[in-house]
Amino acid sequence: MMAEPTPQQPENAPKPHQAPGPQGSGNSPTAPTRGYRQELSIGTRPVDAPGAPISERQARDIATGRATWHRKASKPVSLWMFALFAVLMTHRWIPESLWLMVHMVTLGLITNSILVWSQHFTEALLKNKLPDSARPVQLVRIYTLNASIVVLMVGVIFNLYPLTLIGSTGVGLVVAWHGLALLQQMRSALPARFGTSIRYYIAASWLLPLGATFGALLAYDGTSATWHSRLLLAHEAVNVLGFVGITVVGTLMTLWPTMLRTVMLPDAVARSSRALVLMCAGLTLTVTGALMGNVPLATSGLILYAAALILVGVLMVGTTAAKKPSDYPTFSVAAGMVWLLVGVLWAAVLVLTQGLESLSLRPITPVFVAGFLAQVLLGAMSYLLPARMGGGPKAVRASNREFNRFSAGRVTMINLALLVFILPVNITGSWVRTAASLLGAFTLFAFIPLMLRGVKQSVAIRKAMIQARARGEAPVPDPEAQHPQPVPHLRHALIGALAVVLVVGLGVAADPAARARLAADGTGSAATGQTTTLTVEATADMRFTPNTAEVPAGNRLVIEVHNTDTKNAHDLTFANGTSTGRINPGETKTVEVGTITQDLEGWCSVMGHRAMGMTFQVTATGATSTQGTGGQQAGHTAAGQVLSPTDIDLQGDISANYQSRDAALAPVPEGENIDGRTVHRQTFEVQELTREIAPGTTLNAWTYKGSYMGPTLHGKVGDIFEITLVNKGSMGHSIDFHAGTVAPDQPMRTIAPGETLVYRFEAAASGIWLYHCSTMPMSTHLAAGMFGAVVIDPPDLPPVDREYLLVQSEVALTQAGNTPEGILTNISPEGLAAGTPTLTLWNGHATQYLRDPLTAKTGERVRIWVLNAGPGGDLSFHIVGSQFDTVYKEGGYLLQGGRDAFGTTKGASQALDLAPAQGGFVEMTFTEAGTYTFVNHDFAAAERGARGQIKVTD
Repeated sequence: MMAEPTPQQPENAPKPHQAPGPQGSGNSPTAPTRGYRQELSIGTRPVDAPGAPISERQARDIATGRATWHRKASKPVSLWMFALFAVLMTHRWIPESLWLMVHMVTLGLITNSILVWSQHFTEALLKNKLPDSARPVQLVRIYTLNASIVVLMVGVIFNLYPLTLIGSTGVGLVVAWHGLALLQQMRSALPARFGTSIRYYIAASWLLPLGATFGALLAYDGTSATWHSRLLLAHEAVNVLGFVGITVVGTLMTLWPTMLRTVMLPDAVARSSRALVLMCAGLTLTVTGALMGNVPLATSGLILYAAALILVGVLMVGTTAAKKPSDYPTFSVAAGMVWLLVGVLWAAVLVLTQGLESLSLRPITPVFVAGFLAQVLLGAMSYLLPARMGGGPKAVRASNREFNRFSAGRVTMINLALLVFILPVNITGSWVRTAASLLGAFTLFAFIPLMLRGVKQSVAIRKAMIQARARGEAPVPDPEAQHPQPVPHLRHALIGALAVVLVVGLGVAADPAARARLAADGTGSAATGQTTTLTVEATADMRFTPNTAEVPAGNRLVIEVHNTDTKNAHDLTFANGTSTGRINPGETKTVEVGTITQDLEGWCSVMGHRAMGMTFQVTATGATSTQGTGGQQAGHTAAGQVLSPTDIDLQGDISANYQSRDAALAPVPEGENIDGRTVHRQTFEVQELTREIAPGTTLNAWTYKGSYMGPTLHGKVGDIFEITLVNKGSMGHSIDFHAGTVAPDQPMRTIAPGETLVYRFEAAASGIWLYHCSTMPMSTHLAAGMFGAVVIDPPDLPPVDREYLLVQSEVALTQAGNTPEGILTNISPEGLAAGTPTLTLWNGHATQYLRDPLTAKTGERVRIWVLNAGPGGDLSFHIVGSQFDTVYKEGGYLLQGGRDAFGTTKGASQALDLAPAQGGFVEMTFTEAGTYTFVNHDFAAAERGARGQIKVTD
């Protein structure tokens, strides 16, 4: 881009960037004197110097480095950070969320960073910068890596093994390609003092394909339990201790003293090399022992690896003798290396004590991911990014100032929060662990806004310097460089520690188990100091196995619940308020119930599951009293009382933003013509949403396509319907269309969250048909909103002036909370089973057709299709002031134009009676204008909502 032209100036004015001289001096701008260069002020551009004033846009582009390889290659790291934060905030609704978050760190953040920065350090250590022509190939590697990571994650989340295999293969091949590229660079360069680091970069890169292979085998459903445990240890050892650990230690050989701004110890290279050799030897023993099932060999490998880390730690501590850590990068990297050592030693203990067949590495996952990987990555980036952006000392200092804000406090909060999180749950309680994890996560993610601020500061200063230099201005001394302000690290660390203490205190105050322990002091059973730990399964047949436990009074109870149901989410909630929280299929969670002083009732709180038998009973053996926290009475209170119709104000106003459902039956859509057949296709997404069902009353509803009562399907005999069901809920759901005749095994099966099925049926017979969720308990799923109507027109159905559809359903409710407009409710399975509904609804709302009546004109012929969706209760459909001359019920006419099946004429009907799942239609003509009320003539049902109006005009 050409520079912008400068405005024309008067002939006798000084030229741009030329200091005005005394008149008559004889100095010509085109013929400077011999001493011109020596006399020129610092920063002033000579008139005869090449170049021109630089534009604002040019300065911005140069300052931001938009075209640099580093910026383009590092972009995926930033995107993965934002994606990780989004997943952390929504993980409870994402399948395999723990696996996803771990691998977003290990693959998305760490692997991308290693490819970028190992390339950077290789060029720096070899003093052999690659030409720009080599950068496109490196970018292809980076973006191919990220495409493979995404494919891998999609494959694992949606259980699509071919995608998992393709993704893991792609990741392994790209990183091996990177190692080969580093090897070629090393061979083409002169020998370097720090060539050892590069050799370990290459070796580490060639380890990842092996780790990716182990990961792909872990994801294969046919892998036996024995091999799964062995492969898991080998997979984590190769990837975390090998690929990442060796790369980190090889880099810290030179980076650690650089970060401290001091010199290396004289024997640092030799000592680091010995440690790297020991790390490789320990890794080899660990992986070999894991695959052979040899516990002593695997344990020995981990201990040898830990010994190597101790050598590295001694070297790092020795380096600090000359210059102490004083900023976030050095604090964070040092803490990360400590956690790496802790994690390796902890893994050795687990392998030695649990063996390989029953080995669980989940307890140490936070240590490796949050303690080691995240802290080393963020610490290194906090140092490297300002230095790489450059721009001179002033720009680097300004950027560092942002990256290092509250550095000691941040590191203190992260590490104390992690320490609290990894403590046994029977010590901390679930609320404390959750609070600590949130504090630690948000403190780690504080890096993102600080990074953005640091980049902004650096760009602004570099831009100003570029423009000033182009104008020929002398640099301005930086006061901060001359008189740096001391940072109160100790005070910041104390503030961070107090923040963790405060969060822990809030967690204890909010934890029902903690309150139960405090209340236990007033009961007859003293705390024993002992802990009873149980393992329970939540099964697909709606049972806890085992479903009872005897616990000595005064013992603390900790229960680990594993959800073996492949379709439904469950939980285990106790009458004292403690709960596992929602457990997705295949997941395991732990609940710290508290000190047991009385018998205690538990149950699955997912709607309907308790009514189906998912209960758990704790018996306190040796208790001196049967009354108190956790008794049967408390259990019933927790379950909630069924609301009566009088608890709902049906005379109240419907909320202004509620849009009444259009009762008009839409014409039969055209559909697709395939081989002469009409095919109707729709996608039903299952969502769990709050929906208004009466004035001041909203329901935690389960919906098809987002509405309480799903969409209406309309077709003709012989039409094909193809419905794609997508479960975006948090539990298993399904669908059953009465309008088709199909074997129920596959199309009506329950699908887990995230799964999809296609339900295809032919409308072989006319009538109005119910569809509903067939997942148990069906009454609960239907009452929660998972139902709708399919209308198949009888052949030669005569046209009418107006055609409406009304579907009756019942709900039994318990209050779940309050809203600004009224109350929030849940479906009560117990109320449905007892036949005590709270409301009876038309098309999903109790009073919508009182506010927004149906309309007709005198003399018009009106047809009203009616369906009783249930789940219980009969329907006697009646319109006050009108009679039906045509009545169609369950596939046949009872009356047609006043004529019955025997030919008798002049007949009429006052009501259409329908049992649950039955339907039909009625026709009438209104002779007079007025307001006509339609009701369920079971007046109890009408009084709890089953009524509406038709406004007839001339």
